[in-house]
Amino acid sequence: MTEQLIRVYVPATLPLLATLRKQRELSPAPMFAHAVTPALREWYAEGDEEELEYVAFTRAAQGALRLLRYDPAAPRRRVVISADVPASEVQRDDPELGSSVVRLTEPVPLSAVAAIHVDGPEAEADVAAAAEVVEEALVGDPDAQFTVDSAEDHALAWYDVSELDSLT
Repeated sequence: MTEQLIRVYVPATLPLLATLRKQRELSPAPMFAHAVTPALREWYAEGDEEELEYVAFTRAAQGALRLLRYDPAAPRRRVVISADVPASEVQRDDPELGSSVVRLTEPVPLSAVAAIHVDGPEAEADVAAAAEVVEEALVGDPDAQFTVDSAEDHALAWYDVSELDSLT
């Protein structure tokens, strides 16, 4: 019997993609990601699975903004890595209603990556501005939230794992 897999959305940056390509895994563990959790499911009781996945994905994209804020050398493009990992490697530490945060207890091997999502170059100015104020937006600053929303207006492009070499 095979273990159940959970789709997780890992916030990342282009330099982290280069590390994934080189090391063939995302590490170190533990690391934080987003997923459809019981707390998220309860909060969005009316949402179907696709809507819940979108919420978790969007929160991972916001997490990528936070990574960019603290990595000034990284190109100003959000990255989200979608991966299917064993349920035993996913811990749900945040019981807050609506939370999608999970902790991955093991490195994510390249073989678990389902897709890679990256902002296009046209998003860089909006993403750069959003990365500067994402923390303020998270605590309720409406002007900062407007700036983050401008970055979120850009859809992340979908890439197959086989295209990793062209992204790094």
